[in-house]
Amino acid sequence: MRERQYKRTTSKDQLTGLDRVETLEYLHNFAGKESGKPSWRLSLPHILVATVSSFLFGYHLGVVNETLESIALDLGFNGSTLAEGLVVSTCLGGAFIGSLFSGWIADGIGRCRAFQLCAVPMIIGASISATTGSLYGMLLGRFLVGTGMGIGPPVVSLYVTEISPAFVRGTYGSFTQIATCFGLIGALSIGIPAKEIDGWWRVCFWVSAFPAAILAFLMEFSAESPHWLLKKGRGGDAEAEFEKLLGGLHVKSAIAELSKLERGEEVDAIKRSDLFFGRYFRVVFTGSTLFALQQLSGINAVFYFSSTVFRGAGVPPDLANICVGIANLSGSIIAMILMDKLGRKVLLLGSFLGMAVSMGLQVMAATSFASESGALYLSVGGILLFVLTFSLGAGPVPSILLAEIFPSRIRAKAMAVCMAVHWVINFFVGLFFLRLLERIGPQILYTIFATFCLIAVAFVKRNVVETKGKSLQEIEIALLAPE
Repeated sequence: MRERQYKRTTSKDQLTGLDRVETLEYLHNFAGKESGKPSWRLSLPHILVATVSSFLFGYHLGVVNETLESIALDLGFNGSTLAEGLVVSTCLGGAFIGSLFSGWIADGIGRCRAFQLCAVPMIIGASISATTGSLYGMLLGRFLVGTGMGIGPPVVSLYVTEISPAFVRGTYGSFTQIATCFGLIGALSIGIPAKEIDGWWRVCFWVSAFPAAILAFLMEFSAESPHWLLKKGRGGDAEAEFEKLLGGLHVKSAIAELSKLERGEEVDAIKRSDLFFGRYFRVVFTGSTLFALQQLSGINAVFYFSSTVFRGAGVPPDLANICVGIANLSGSIIAMILMDKLGRKVLLLGSFLGMAVSMGLQVMAATSFASESGALYLSVGGILLFVLTFSLGAGPVPSILLAEIFPSRIRAKAMAVCMAVHWVINFFVGLFFLRLLERIGPQILYTIFATFCLIAVAFVKRNVVETKGKSLQEIEIALLAPE
């Protein structure tokens, strides 16, 4: 009998505008009966387990930064910028494939099982990369790792958004960016001896298999998303998970919010075409464009090839990479503190504007008017400021914001589409950055990146809504116009 109250209705029973007003009033009235906010401590351990996926994401983004030259020497493709670009970009191609299916995987087997599934190719791919003797083996290993990387980010965004109390959802969402920073710093730090110790790059790949195994193991004991359980008609399990995450006093109100909204959802399966037409077009377009602009800003070109850029400026790569890691981590911590105070939109606007200014410094460094020492300071300072301002908003906010604004019915699949856009652009930036740097020069290339940052400022100002402090149900009711 318990399950019947969670049964969803057909599209004929869609909520009217009056229903939406009544629902908002109901949510606020129900919340007023609760004794304060739910404890953030209950959901924290589950959030920390999920962020291991983000750590792996950051680690594999940075693992070839320090080791690429050693890999090229050992595997026989030294001097080929195309082959070096492929080592980076093949991983991103795999991530694109993984991201395409991530939404259907997360909706099909659940969030926790999706985390476990993404860990498997990461373990296998890292093992192949660590033991290969050829470029083709390295590309295969990187591709497999990439498929796991493609599944992980959208699932962690879904999971964190769905299990976090509303008043700390932005803060918890920032944990994923901080974990990514630790992954990048870990990869850069472990890769430092690669130039002095033969074969050290193989150790760097072996190391990544351990956190992937830890993720798969700990997810067995983590709470499943109550949102997913309720969508599957498992209301009793959803109540049990809410009790783990929010405490017993808040279970009824949380279930009531979800059940009230579920009543207006269709029972038909979501098709890809549903994401691009009609009532869902606006939010999917906003999400895809936001991720596209994030990548077209040039951030991952900085992460992938910072050693090469700094070496050209005469800065020791080890020192430069440490500074990049510190700037990234510092900005992410500041973003975590400000996310639920200033809000998502303010951080995005300030971040993209600061990134445009930073790229302007890079352009100035590349002109003939700057002295040699001046160019050095502008180049290094520009990159560090760029990373810092990126981590304040453009890095952590999009994945948090999009998981909030997508309706429950399409959330997992819409995130998959947006992440696929992210990986396609990421792939081409990684593949062609060095070649473009050689052919058109840094001045024009950094001007292009700065222009995209300014376009992002205009887009955010016009299209992004603030979600700070609102429940997912309130956001959905406010954003989604009735059919």
